[in-house]
Amino acid sequence: MSAAGGPGSADGTVMPEAGMTRVMLRPIGSPLPLGAFTLVPAGLMLAGLQLGWFSPHDAKTIPLLLLGFAVPLQLSASLLAFMARDALVGTGFGLFAGVWLAFGLAGLSAGVTSANPVLGVFFLSCGALFAMLMGGGFAGGKAAAGAVILAGSARFIVSGLYELTANTGLEHAAGILGLVFVGVAGYVGVATLLEDTAKRSLLPIGRRARARAAIEEGLEAQLRGLETEAGVREQL
Repeated sequence: MSAAGGPGSADGTVMPEAGMTRVMLRPIGSPLPLGAFTLVPAGLMLAGLQLGWFSPHDAKTIPLLLLGFAVPLQLSASLLAFMARDALVGTGFGLFAGVWLAFGLAGLSAGVTSANPVLGVFFLSCGALFAMLMGGGFAGGKAAAGAVILAGSARFIVSGLYELTANTGLEHAAGILGLVFVGVAGYVGVATLLEDTAKRSLLPIGRRARARAAIEEGLEAQLRGLETEAGVREQL
């Protein structure tokens, strides 16, 4: 999509008018369903580990599953979200990709069946980052994204406390929060997939303000403020 061109050249090529700037926009499928659905198996594996669903021998497979499944899909969803001009979702999915990558590599190195204080500090810091990101989700009118980030923040903070203390009660609490996280992510995945297919909201996901306008208003609303967005303005 671009602004109208100027006069043509001798070979028929349309030349832009002097001083005209063109900003190209490429429609893409929403990465929200992919990113949200990817959180379901990954979150379920971690929750199952914390709730004692797997034997120590079987648990060795979890890091490989996260590295082979969650990391590439979550990273892809993050990159597509940035291409779709959504820094909040892109940042959230990118952080989740980093968490799965780090946990997978740590699991391959030190195992996943015993508490690890270093992993505890890492989980706590990630939980704090998600808590800060959550505010952006709710403030920007994206309650669904905020809910996923809130659930992720809570589960990683409690997971971090378990890794630091090796307290079984905290481990089980983290697992239960992990199941809540999986449920929220699954709902958001279904809701956003239906929304992208029908081009309107079918299940409530709490869109407000600009997030709601992005679905309900026309093209002019989508281009409002485009000149100040990253990639168009001179500097980040």
